[in-house]
Amino acid sequence: MALLKKNRQLFIDKQALATLSFGKEGVFSPVDKLMNKKEAKEVDKTGFYKGTPFPFPFIIAPFGKKNTDILTSAIKGENLDFVVDGEIRGTIKVDEVFKIDKKRRIEQIFGTYDTSSFETKLFLKRLGSYAISGEYELDFDDIKEIKNSILEAKKRIKPKTVTSIMMSAKPFHRAHERLIRVTLEKTDLLIIFLLKPYTKDLLPYELRLKTLRYFVDNYLPKSRVVVVPFENTYIFAGYNNAVLDSICAYNLGCDRLVLGQNHTGIGMYYDKNEQKSILNKYESLDIDIDIVTEFVYCNECRTLVSKNTCPHGQHHHMKYDSKTLMELLKVGILPPAVLMRKDISAILLSEMFPNRFENIQKIYDNIFPTSGLLESHSEKDFYLELMKLHQTMSLT
Repeated sequence: MALLKKNRQLFIDKQALATLSFGKEGVFSPVDKLMNKKEAKEVDKTGFYKGTPFPFPFIIAPFGKKNTDILTSAIKGENLDFVVDGEIRGTIKVDEVFKIDKKRRIEQIFGTYDTSSFETKLFLKRLGSYAISGEYELDFDDIKEIKNSILEAKKRIKPKTVTSIMMSAKPFHRAHERLIRVTLEKTDLLIIFLLKPYTKDLLPYELRLKTLRYFVDNYLPKSRVVVVPFENTYIFAGYNNAVLDSICAYNLGCDRLVLGQNHTGIGMYYDKNEQKSILNKYESLDIDIDIVTEFVYCNECRTLVSKNTCPHGQHHHMKYDSKTLMELLKVGILPPAVLMRKDISAILLSEMFPNRFENIQKIYDNIFPTSGLLESHSEKDFYLELMKLHQTMSLT
């Protein structure tokens, strides 16, 4: 009996696999395959695919000499395997292989060709010179699980309206809370897509997910909120981010997408006193998009407000700047409760700095009042009690 001939292999990374899954699972619909040269050229020219908005060609051009050798010798109709970290994770039937313009590809995604940009440098390291098109199959269930979670929630509550928010929650702060509550007032079901990046971070995805779910479980009608991971691959890194988010949200079953005014890729500007964004170019998107004004804390209003409704100047405003909050957290400083909920801060610091103190029990007993009984306390308990002392007013 003759042995079956093995397919030749293309080596890709997890980001490319996840990106391919968006197409395969219908999240980029009507894009459901890698585009050929003619289709890619048309999309680059018009920003549309089969009459539907799509900001740039959906192609893959694997980097490396081995990949280049395989692509330049591939035959139409040949099956090639996708290999990720030594495992076969999919197969593509070759339709066409064509050379790409690397400079133009980067401009398509990032809006500019800036080789000093960190994102551009990373992308250049993974971008080859030849693209492959054709139908493909994948072994990657993450996107399927997202779709199933949303479908199950819809079956459970039968919503008339489904709204989505794309969020990194790095870290999760009071303005995020307000955005979620305001959105939940106007919808039956809220889908929070928590961005899951492919680069290491001081605040890993699992910890951000833990804090967000903690808030949902303890402070919201949790039956009406679904938190799902969103594979934040390289394809979402550029100025078309908001357009892609809109396409994905619609194809995942949402009829409305809420974006913050500072969301990547919106590109807010004024045209004859009318506020517009890059999304105006794609008015045929089949989803309602709500762009929300930035929330701040006003020391005159003494509450968290929208910049559009506060009559006081910017010098009265405290901004909810994620990078600044991370600067505090990464050196172990407890952010003020007006900026971040104290139990969220306690979760973050206790996990970011495990076993930070030599004897947490002794410190706890020396500083905080107790019931007089022997008690065991975690570092999370310590931070929660410490925040209460920060908020004591009689001696301050």
